[in-house]
Amino acid sequence: MRNILVTTARLILWFAVVCLLGCYPALRKEALRPEEALTPIRFFYPEFCDDMDQGSLKKVIERNMVYLKKIDPETVFKYGADSITCRQIKQSQEAFLSLISTSHDWRQLNKEIRRQFRLYRAAGRAGNKNVLFTGYFEPVYDARTSPDHIFKYPLYRKPDDLVSIDLSEFSNRFKNERLTARVERNQVMPYYTRHQIEIENALKGKGLEIAWLRDPLDVTFLQIQGSGRLNLANGKTLRVGYCASNGRAYRSIGNYMLQKGFLTKENVSMQEIRRYLSEHPEVREEVLSSNPSYVFFRILESEPVGNINVPLVPGRSIALDAKVFPKGALAFMICQKPDVDNNNKITGWKKFSRFVINQDTGGAITGAGRADLFWGCGPYAEVAAGHMKHEGELYMLIKKE
Repeated sequence: MRNILVTTARLILWFAVVCLLGCYPALRKEALRPEEALTPIRFFYPEFCDDMDQGSLKKVIERNMVYLKKIDPETVFKYGADSITCRQIKQSQEAFLSLISTSHDWRQLNKEIRRQFRLYRAAGRAGNKNVLFTGYFEPVYDARTSPDHIFKYPLYRKPDDLVSIDLSEFSNRFKNERLTARVERNQVMPYYTRHQIEIENALKGKGLEIAWLRDPLDVTFLQIQGSGRLNLANGKTLRVGYCASNGRAYRSIGNYMLQKGFLTKENVSMQEIRRYLSEHPEVREEVLSSNPSYVFFRILESEPVGNINVPLVPGRSIALDAKVFPKGALAFMICQKPDVDNNNKITGWKKFSRFVINQDTGGAITGAGRADLFWGCGPYAEVAAGHMKHEGELYMLIKKE
């Protein structure tokens, strides 16, 4: 009789666990709509522990408020299947800001978050409940405002003939869809590819050059990162940031090099890509042209800004797919970061977690299973951004009504 009771209890426990876990099943296909991207969490809350200073958290929320205050309070954002107004988001982040200012320790903060906030978990990739986190940073390159035999690779500003067309104006079938193009002989044409711009010089002589760099890889990595600092000959520094793209689909040159056998899965990083292409210039044009996407820049007056037009905060700002995740959302991430030695060589990886805010996007960041963390500027930021490619968890918070 006792054995029957024990077996029955185990079955009930197993059934309960299966039911609870079943509330968050793995996706069968990539989540491409907001309703699929976030799932409400009622059990198994993560432990809310933050590895960064409270000052940077306050700064990112306060900067985010600048964005939220510019929006109509009744504008609706989709948190999964739930519709949340901008007013609710603003009030939610004000409450969170007050909470972190008054909570004495993380144990108390965890208790208050569970009591006051609703939690949503990012659906992750198809067949996988986790999000793939990568990193980006603000690189520093030497540049010149006039070309010479060394500095001969241009960084372009947005061309006047590049137009963005809102397709939803033509049909509801194309809601939230845009087309980037150029008009030639009264015809709407796709904009020039990277190969046409860099190799065929489609934009040469049009006065679009912001500066010239010494290496085409510098231009490519600046485009991938979306912003950077240019050290000029006169000792001044010019900051540049993303302005527009040619509308072509982004293709990862790292994946292309994997397919071609130039790199192995174990050594794909920004540093290894640069090393290989520097040592094998004969394949550089082929590899770079495999990505038809091309980014145009503008001069920045201050720090790098994201797609919501507020300055990014290193370690606190993340880039997500704007089509499926709400802009300006308060989030919590769990992932891994590198340990480095005195020479900035990676000695290992350790788990970390922190609060972040969705303030940017990127050509490679698509669907509910991708996220990009902004690391800032400097040697550690370059190492972390260049090597980070780890699975983790991503949650979003909103205050309960």
